[in-house]
Amino acid sequence: MESVSDLTHHRIKTNGIYLHVAEKKGPGPFLLLLHGFPYTWFSWHHQIRHLATHGYHVVAPDLRGYGDSDSPPSPSSYTMFHIVADLIGLLDHFNQQQVFVVGHDWGATAAWHLSLFRPDRIKGMVAMCVPFFPRDPHTKPTHFFKQSFGDNLYVSQFQEPGRAERAFAKYDCLTVIKKFLLIDKTDVMIAPPGMEIIDDLEIPSQLPPWITEEELQIYADKFQESGFTGGLNYYRAMDLTWELLAPWQGSKITVPSKFIIGDKDIGYKTFSKPYIEGNVMKTLVPDIEVVIVDGGHHFIQHEKPQEVCDEIISFIQKVAKN
Repeated sequence: MESVSDLTHHRIKTNGIYLHVAEKKGPGPFLLLLHGFPYTWFSWHHQIRHLATHGYHVVAPDLRGYGDSDSPPSPSSYTMFHIVADLIGLLDHFNQQQVFVVGHDWGATAAWHLSLFRPDRIKGMVAMCVPFFPRDPHTKPTHFFKQSFGDNLYVSQFQEPGRAERAFAKYDCLTVIKKFLLIDKTDVMIAPPGMEIIDDLEIPSQLPPWITEEELQIYADKFQESGFTGGLNYYRAMDLTWELLAPWQGSKITVPSKFIIGDKDIGYKTFSKPYIEGNVMKTLVPDIEVVIVDGGHHFIQHEKPQEVCDEIISFIQKVAKN
């Protein structure tokens, strides 16, 4: 594993909590990297060094609820409004008026909403794996998922406080991490009747070549310390975010954007492909470039780090020229 020992680490007060961030300074544009579930800032370790070497000032936080950042106990503290406010505080701390932002999974959702709420602070954004979904004025997200996929969809199982935590606790943290990070199924995660999703996920007999036991252990050690509740609370705040988003009904993302997804991603066939091919995404995000990575799964920045870096750099260079 490449060394990350030369990064600078901070705990920064923002929006009433402390966030841990990893930083690698280059002289060029400021780049904010946002992770998803169940990851930490470390999910970007390939990109941090490469992008800094190419001149970018890279900052990757542990989002609230993760790693060495504070983890408020209530699910109501994890709306996209809380997350965006945390990020604006980080930008203010670093005296950055306008930045580029890259997000993966829940980090992509955070990047979309940061761009929606505060386009004045974003030069351009890259979202990976999770598209910008329009707000359905008639149906809460949890109701949509239940109607579409039933009670055993992972999102639905994660709603009840404590349920997923109890299911995860039957395994050691390394096993839980492996079950999520090494997913190679291409369908949406739905458990069989009477089974918890964590019990249904399988670990391959051999690690794929893009990740090591040491890297997996780094995640496991952090979640051993923090637990999984902070990350699960993002799912539990979905309906509250939906309620608070009513004033933005019908709003579009106006900043230059790029969307990257692997064609083997668990959400590609069900969610993203219809949005892309039906031009729904283009309607919601007029200034967007879509990149579909052949053979890419969900944890794409680990699986195809060079390709992801190249896409980020080409996007920033393109925006800078305009």
